[in-house]
Amino acid sequence: MPLFHLPDNELYFPPVSLAEPDGLLAIGGDLSPERLLLAYRSGIFPWYNRKPILWWSPDPRFVLFPEALKVSHSMKQVLKKGNFRISYNECFETVIDRCRTAPREGQDGTWITRDMLRAYSALHRQGFALSVECWEGKELVGGLYGVKIGRCFFGESMFAAVSNASKAAFITFVQQHAGQLAIIDCQVHTPHLASLGARFISRVSFLDTVQRNLD
Repeated sequence: MPLFHLPDNELYFPPVSLAEPDGLLAIGGDLSPERLLLAYRSGIFPWYNRKPILWWSPDPRFVLFPEALKVSHSMKQVLKKGNFRISYNECFETVIDRCRTAPREGQDGTWITRDMLRAYSALHRQGFALSVECWEGKELVGGLYGVKIGRCFFGESMFAAVSNASKAAFITFVQQHAGQLAIIDCQVHTPHLASLGARFISRVSFLDTVQRNLD
């Protein structure tokens, strides 16, 4: 199936049902706030190392329902000790940059480009993108960022400079916002998120849940 090439001057995505088996749907376009918001509302996200931009909509989709969050006994003990302070939106661009530069096993580069940093910072200024920070004293030791539209949170990336920091940020965020969230999009499978209760659902089910909770 041929890939769809997106024009720069038209906000458009093809139906996600036309994506490749690996989820790749389209290439090109831009990272304007308007296009990014349309993408998330349509069950699509950007993921690429260098231009052109690649747009994805995998089937199945890896998600976490807040009520299914799993917190291990050891993590409950970590949180109970109170060594971490969790905050929101105190240093959004720093969190993205730390996610961008964090070493990742099996990867020699990052998909969070400078263009991505600028694009999500623009979404943050518009109130759609948020960060969660994990502090140990005055040091930023973990965090995550993503896009929130209505009752849907679309997670983008997380980092941890010390053990359990990103888990503490994620768990606290989910617990404190459970009543405001219907679904958390994790995009693709990781053992880290699976241990917290994330699971696969069909793309059809994912889109149905998103569409019912955008407003």
